[in-house]
Amino acid sequence: MARMLADTRCHQVVVLDVAGVSPVTDFFVVATGTSARQMRTAVDACEELAEQKGYSKLSRNGDESANWIVMDCFDIIVHCFTQDARSYYDVDSMWGDARKVDWELPEKSAE
Repeated sequence: MARMLADTRCHQVVVLDVAGVSPVTDFFVVATGTSARQMRTAVDACEELAEQKGYSKLSRNGDESANWIVMDCFDIIVHCFTQDARSYYDVDSMWGDARKVDWELPEKSAE
């Protein structure tokens, strides 16, 4: 899901391992979108990927507000924010005890 968000032009994509810290889920995927339309498209793509991988979407909220879209797939919760909303809610710091997962692909060497 992190790669999908990055591939759909989200930035500051972070995966937090909240297993043992949160009683309701194992991972948060947090990203910043560039516009309401782009955020909806990015979360739509994550929803399709979740279905392909066998994760059922329990709920999705925020499409109307255009500030924060959250999609709950039980083990994974995706948060896609505008820059202002991400700064305001500061989910990254709120879950500061969670381990950050290194999800990015290594850059290809120029050999």
